[in-house]
Amino acid sequence: MTKTLKCISPVDGSVFAERPVVSQKEAEAVIASAKSAQKEWAARPLAERIKLVMAGVAKIGEQNDEIVPELAKMMGRPVRYGGEFGGFNERASHMAKIAEESLKPIIAEESDNFERRIEKEPHGVILVIAPWNYPYMTAINTVAPALIAGNAVILKHATQTLLVGERMASAFAEAGVPAEVFLNLFLDHDTTSHLIAGRNFGFVNFTGSVGGGRAMEIAAAGTFTGLGLELGGKDPGYVMDDADVEAAAETLIDGAMFNSGQCCCGIERIYVHSSKYDAFVKKAVEIVSGYKLGNPLDETTTIGPMANVRFADLVRKQVADAVEQGAKPMIDAGLFPEDDGGAYLAPQILVDVNHDMEVMREESFGPVVGIMKVESDEEAIRLMNDSHYGLTASLWTQDPARAAKLGAQIETGTVFMNRADYLDPALCWTGCKDTGRGGALSEIGYQNLTRPKSYHLKKA
Repeated sequence: MTKTLKCISPVDGSVFAERPVVSQKEAEAVIASAKSAQKEWAARPLAERIKLVMAGVAKIGEQNDEIVPELAKMMGRPVRYGGEFGGFNERASHMAKIAEESLKPIIAEESDNFERRIEKEPHGVILVIAPWNYPYMTAINTVAPALIAGNAVILKHATQTLLVGERMASAFAEAGVPAEVFLNLFLDHDTTSHLIAGRNFGFVNFTGSVGGGRAMEIAAAGTFTGLGLELGGKDPGYVMDDADVEAAAETLIDGAMFNSGQCCCGIERIYVHSSKYDAFVKKAVEIVSGYKLGNPLDETTTIGPMANVRFADLVRKQVADAVEQGAKPMIDAGLFPEDDGGAYLAPQILVDVNHDMEVMREESFGPVVGIMKVESDEEAIRLMNDSHYGLTASLWTQDPARAAKLGAQIETGTVFMNRADYLDPALCWTGCKDTGRGGALSEIGYQNLTRPKSYHLKKA
């Protein structure tokens, strides 16, 4: 009996989509054809590859009216927010813009006697394993620059957003990218691990859980396959004594609650200077109390269901455990009668929290945030660093020098000042500690998607 992958819609618990998994033998045949096609693809002029990739991006844009409700049904994001094409296009466009400069050779010497240079060669076939929370934007982070750099790409998408990879590969093929160069495969975990262990890929990019990242490292052990891993997060915000409280609350609470809190760089814990604490909490509660939980296909809904019941159950447990340990919930559950004990989960703000509570230490990935009062920058830095994750940190102050000084002391991949929950494609998207390794986007993204090859040519 053929094994299938099923996308269970969080909207109503029905099976929204189902696809048969590919066997290891079938997958190896597809990868072999991709390896063959990659050579010809890499030989094409860079400008031609850029043009075809951006045509594929545009094709996805043409489908946005279909994609938005499809995403709502697969993972629960409200249709009112219009999908992901803005970020999808921004990231691909930036990587296309910097490609020529980023991929040009590094010239050490060009004289009558010697030609010494470093070329940047594609790895060959790259496996991209993308998550469900922002399925288009997270995938394009690697897909676009990998193809532009001359690699072939195999895309394996999360079961929760089963149709995204299929739609992307089809759109890019329609735009003229050779079908053998960008393929979507429906793979289970075991087959994926066997393919990595079998040295089928020149590089693997994975976005997902810490456990998933460990599985990638175990599968790749001894193969020397390069890995790019963006894993869990517990991103902090710090509101200083000179911060604009209204602006800080608006941005940090949106960063904590948007997409039902299911954001890689979502704000999961907030530290506020005692002089601003009461005003910040008051504004935060006001904002969240105005949300409308409901069916994501309804234009009035501002917060939809979580992508899966088990994700909501984890958040409920973290909140219940915190309350049992003395945390105080600030959001009236009666404001959200749509909370059904399943995927539909009321948002929550917790105060009187501390770092003994799981909700302040482990990834929640849901619509809950804890707020702690602090007395100094030193206390805030200590608490922000008291985590085994490090993706982003959001600092709120009127003083850029102060933000830069504190940022240098924070163990994180990105430091924001007066901003949060945004991925700038001109900067490296990276993390430290259990958040992972490597870096996507920017010039550094191209460095990871190619390998250096040196030429030392003596002319006489």
